[in-house]
Amino acid sequence: MCNIFRATDIILPNGDVDPGKWAVVAVDQFTSQPEYWNEVEQIVGDSPSTYRMILPEIFLEEEDVEDRLSRINASMHQYEKDGIFRTCQDAMIYVERKDSIGRIRAGIVGAFDLEAYDYHKGSSTYIRATEATMESRIPPRLHVRENALVELPHILLLMDDPYKSVIEPLASLKNEMEMVYDFDLMMGGGHISGYLIPKEQQEKILKALEKLTYPEHFVTKYGFKDTPPLAYAVGDGNHSFATAKAYYEQLKKENPDQDLSRHPARYCLAELVNLHSPALEFEAIHRIVTETEPEKLILEMTEKLELSEKETECGQSFQIVVQGRARTVWIGKASSKLTLGTVQAFLDQYVSEHGGKMDYIHGSRIVKDLSKKDNSVGFLMPEMEKEDLFPTVILDGALPRKTFSMGHAQDKRYYMECRKITR
Repeated sequence: MCNIFRATDIILPNGDVDPGKWAVVAVDQFTSQPEYWNEVEQIVGDSPSTYRMILPEIFLEEEDVEDRLSRINASMHQYEKDGIFRTCQDAMIYVERKDSIGRIRAGIVGAFDLEAYDYHKGSSTYIRATEATMESRIPPRLHVRENALVELPHILLLMDDPYKSVIEPLASLKNEMEMVYDFDLMMGGGHISGYLIPKEQQEKILKALEKLTYPEHFVTKYGFKDTPPLAYAVGDGNHSFATAKAYYEQLKKENPDQDLSRHPARYCLAELVNLHSPALEFEAIHRIVTETEPEKLILEMTEKLELSEKETECGQSFQIVVQGRARTVWIGKASSKLTLGTVQAFLDQYVSEHGGKMDYIHGSRIVKDLSKKDNSVGFLMPEMEKEDLFPTVILDGALPRKTFSMGHAQDKRYYMECRKITR
């Protein structure tokens, strides 16, 4: 079990690189706000940056996507050739991220074994997805990864450590560790600091993790006697982690006679975070449907879900937003245990049958602004309690996609560390 999470060779930019221009936010953020990424482009300019090694999702359907993919691969090799990369060998990095409102989220960056992970619903592996994986979203990411020299993860994996025995003790040891970065993140992303964790402390971390994943812990906390332990749940970057798994499985299929147990692609770089961190808050991810007829959509939704403005027996409610104005409705005919599951199932079917474009939005204000555009309608979803995450995933499997978000969009993980995934 202790080998699921391990130290690895971690790549950082050299000391001549401006880290404030190097680090950019996760690709799956600001997908309906091109002005955000245009400003990132202006800030980065010609400086070395992870922006040159990623493909923001807002550009996935652009005509020049193939050119963008080619430039990503070229940038990675050019940065290596120019000596931009410096490698911290056999490393774990302790990270402190001060978010946009001043809270500190602590984590540990290291490598996770993809052999212990399965993103399919109903899996019983030690690492599991928390939301449904859209396999259609894997191919474009896979196209980037299979030609990439390095990976740049924005993945956060969660552990259920109510005793705060793994990450939290590191805060008092910062003065004994080598600081490898410390700077303000661009575009209101707060501040981030990173420290190399000494070998002896790495061993203590692995021992503490072993205790958390021991089956008796799950019997005591949840009362699950016959359920395989869930050690780590994918909190952010679900599709990126799934892509890493798909790439590794593809390699094994293409090379049946080779031993790939030591191949770097067997592991994926990610940040480990405690579910019980006070800085970790679950926020709802809302929906916006564009290129549709709002009145027609709402009418059919009202009929099929038996919507009412009075509380119903099932207790599921959400808000419909038209022209910036929100009103609360209650569901009379639910198709899922979660409000989001009921709403998502309807929207998926409606868009499939009648057309339209659905996007996932962080922040109610943005939904209200976007709903003011012609042929647009928004849906504000209720929040999920984070303490329900592990037991829900253990009992019910992966949640509907985009069920929750851990913090505001600008507080998502920024690309900073890299790791080689080729031999």
